[in-house]
Amino acid sequence: MAERKFYYHHLTDDLVVSRQQDYQLPDNYSIFPTTSASKAWAKIIRLSGGLISLVYVRAIARIQIVGKEKLQLVSDQGYFIYGNHTQPFGDIVLPLSLVPWQNYYAIGAPANWGIPILGKLVLPYFALPVGQNLKQSGKLISAVTQVIQAKKTVVIYPEAHVWPYYTKIRPFTKTSMHFPVALHAPSFTMTTTYSRLHLGKRPRITVYIDGPFYPDRHLDKKQAQVQLHTQISAAMQRRAHLSNYQYYTYQRLV
Repeated sequence: MAERKFYYHHLTDDLVVSRQQDYQLPDNYSIFPTTSASKAWAKIIRLSGGLISLVYVRAIARIQIVGKEKLQLVSDQGYFIYGNHTQPFGDIVLPLSLVPWQNYYAIGAPANWGIPILGKLVLPYFALPVGQNLKQSGKLISAVTQVIQAKKTVVIYPEAHVWPYYTKIRPFTKTSMHFPVALHAPSFTMTTTYSRLHLGKRPRITVYIDGPFYPDRHLDKKQAQVQLHTQISAAMQRRAHLSNYQYYTYQRLV
C-alpha cells in the first residue's frame, strides 16, 4: 500500500512547496565563485557531495545505474543530462555518481536558493539558477555556455517540479531543448524507475542512462528543438514503463 497520496489539478503543479517559494535572487548575484575563499569552499562542497553521493547511492538508497558507460562516448566534450524529477534529495546528489565532481552543474529554480543552509552554503557552488528576468536569463545563458565550452556537464530536470516517486514522465516544453541546440552539444537521458522489492515497502530504484542524442544541424532552431524533444521524451517514456510499483499515489482533482 502506498505511503502517501498527492492531489493535483495539472501535471505541471508544484506539489512540494517550501516556505521560501517566492524567493528572488538579486540581479547582481554571481553564478560562479569569484573570491579565493569561495573557490576553496566550492571544492570542499563538491568533494563532499561526491562522497555523500557514493554513500547515498550505494549504501542508503541502493540505486542501480544501468548504462553509465554511455557517458564515456562524449567524455571529451561538454554535454547535457535530462532527468525525471522524482527525488527531492536524490536528484541533487545522484549525478555526482555519474560525472566527476569537478564537472557537475545543475539548473535549478531560484526558490531553492531561499532554503536555509542548502541555498546559501551549497547550491551557489554547483547550481545554475533559472533567470526571473531578461538580465538573469542572460546570466544563465552565459553560464551554461561557459560550462559546456569547458567540457563539463549540465543536468536539467525539464519537468521543473519534483513529484516524489512518480512513475510516469510529465509533460515538459520543447524550449527545454534550447541549450543543446544552441550549443550543438549532445544530450543523455537519466530516467529513474521504481519496482517492488520482496521485502520492505520502499521500492527498488533503477536509473537508466540513454543516449547520446544530437541536435540536427540541418534544421532551424525550432525544428531542431522539436526533434530533440521527441527523442528525449521517447527515451524517458520507454524507460518509465519499466516502473511497476507506486510507492506514492497521485490523484487528479476535477
